[in-house]
Amino acid sequence: MKVLIADKLSAATVTALEKLGLEVSVQPDLTAEALPQAIGDTNILVVRSTKVIAATFEAGKDLSLVIRAGAGVNTIDLAAASTRGVYVANCPGKNTAAVAELAVGLLIAADRRIVDATTALRNGSWRKKEFGKARGLKGRTLGILGFGAIGQAVAQRAAGLEMEVIAWSRSLTPQLAEEQSVGYADTPEMLAAESDAVSVHLAMTPDTKHMVNKAFLDAMKPGAILINTSRGELVDSEALKAAIAEKGLRVGMDVFENEPAPGEAPFDQTELAGLVTATPHVGASTDQAAEAIADEVVRIVDVFLKSGHPPGTVNLCRKSPATCGLVVRHLNKVGILATVLTGLRSEGINVEEMENTIFEGAQAACCAMLLDQAPSKELLASIRGNENVLHVMLNDKA
Repeated sequence: MKVLIADKLSAATVTALEKLGLEVSVQPDLTAEALPQAIGDTNILVVRSTKVIAATFEAGKDLSLVIRAGAGVNTIDLAAASTRGVYVANCPGKNTAAVAELAVGLLIAADRRIVDATTALRNGSWRKKEFGKARGLKGRTLGILGFGAIGQAVAQRAAGLEMEVIAWSRSLTPQLAEEQSVGYADTPEMLAAESDAVSVHLAMTPDTKHMVNKAFLDAMKPGAILINTSRGELVDSEALKAAIAEKGLRVGMDVFENEPAPGEAPFDQTELAGLVTATPHVGASTDQAAEAIADEVVRIVDVFLKSGHPPGTVNLCRKSPATCGLVVRHLNKVGILATVLTGLRSEGINVEEMENTIFEGAQAACCAMLLDQAPSKELLASIRGNENVLHVMLNDKA
């Protein structure tokens, strides 16, 4: 089986995959456009930032699994993968600490203007009076927009800075907020209005694009701090530049709208970069995170090889179209299930899901199937009449 790693990953990943008996090719400089030509007879594709477009799935006839060596999967065409029956798995939570650490680092740097002060010193200018003007973070309110694993990790670190924390996310309730020892905001705008600093930790979806827009920024306090280490498209860049000019917002960001491809590339958003404290999308890039992600990639592949079911799959059908379930307990002999499936096919019945479990001693098995329609009484009688079938049960409440 062949594995293609289309991004830079820990060398330990390659070694561990090869120990599983896999043929591994590492091509970290592949672009989204070049990947379809390079995919060949690859069975497993591993990417970090490289986009996997529909053409890659069309070209990859042998492709069975794509692993995103990170959390978000917005760079992968999930619809195209699902259409061709390709598993897409990710590695959530492995870079949580790294992103949370950078968010807090940007928060402190924005408050103390560390980058501006460093730049001035490197240019031979000692401006202690100007750069001594910082509000400080102790006792201030940090609003966390999006309260998943990274948002919660930032909240824990903010508590160490003795900040008050409030949060908003679609799944957060007042009760859950209380359990997490954070305040609750009813709306994003309320969060913005009540916070001295806001840190954004949302997934990028059509619903969250530009969630930090003019209305949100208008609600923020003058001189407040905004941190974004999630996705650049969550923030309306033009509205942000206006808010910085009009309200004196201090901003720290690791991500930009329409940012360049990974690695080395020209950067044309120098106007915005000149107004903020910024890093080039390196939130997840620590040795600790890389090692944790490498371990998870290998685990996903190992489980997939042994079971055919990769953990962390994100594109499975949430609601099966099945209308009923059929359970056939049978002797573990060749051809029995083939006879059952042939009967279902004769009635135009599609098997939506199927699992065959073997019992100790390998003498008997139990096959559970989810079907799109119920078999006829005649077919059920025929299946029950097979001397190798021990029991048949139909559940029409699936």
